[in-house]
Amino acid sequence: MDVFSQIDLARIPEHIAIIMDGNGRWAKQQGQKRLYGPSFGIESIRSTLQAAEEMGVKYLTLYTFSTENWNRPQDEINGIMSLIVQTIANEVGELNKKGVRLWSLGDMPGLPIDCQQEFERAAQETAHNTKINLILAINYSSRWEINKAVKEIAEDVKLGKLNTEQINDELVSSYLSTKGVPDPELLIRTSGEYRVSNFLLWQIAYTELHFTPVLWPDFRDIDLYKAVLDYQTRERRFGQVSEQLI
Repeated sequence: MDVFSQIDLARIPEHIAIIMDGNGRWAKQQGQKRLYGPSFGIESIRSTLQAAEEMGVKYLTLYTFSTENWNRPQDEINGIMSLIVQTIANEVGELNKKGVRLWSLGDMPGLPIDCQQEFERAAQETAHNTKINLILAINYSSRWEINKAVKEIAEDVKLGKLNTEQINDELVSSYLSTKGVPDPELLIRTSGEYRVSNFLLWQIAYTELHFTPVLWPDFRDIDLYKAVLDYQTRERRFGQVSEQLI
């Protein structure tokens, strides 16, 4: 029996997030420079997006470039930014054909201007699509996002738009970059690392975590299917006991 046929399509996560890790290690295994990995990781994104569409996933968020990644060598940063701009420009037509809406998540003003412009153009051109939302987290970190939200809440309290009694989980969520997007039910990290690396820390409070040793450039649809199958074995209790779920 193939992996896809084992999936219960009635219990698919609405939102899957992925930390795409292992590009550099994969490139070194091929005897290449680190930037060689991300260029091959594009095919992994295509395969994963197609598989997510087939299963009925509505939101797919990919951790593309963190705020901490600016500490990498400048030539690697320049190469990644150029790759992002080129890839988005090349893929917009295909995204439209497949009904994919492209979003960005992160500190966009901190990106090179050509990258900002390409994201804005792609977002506008795909805004009408409704089959699946592809969210690229770029120049993003959860601590940046939460700090930003805290400052905005504090400013609104100062201006009298809010009082402290109104501050609760729902309000904080409404100040985050993911406002209007459901929290992910499943978070996948590739490459065998067991950490969440400052990614969606508020949003993954009750998210199921799946770690795979597969390096991102080798990640394909079958790996996503396996992660969803693993997710479907979990009992999601949200603080309750098993008997309350019956």
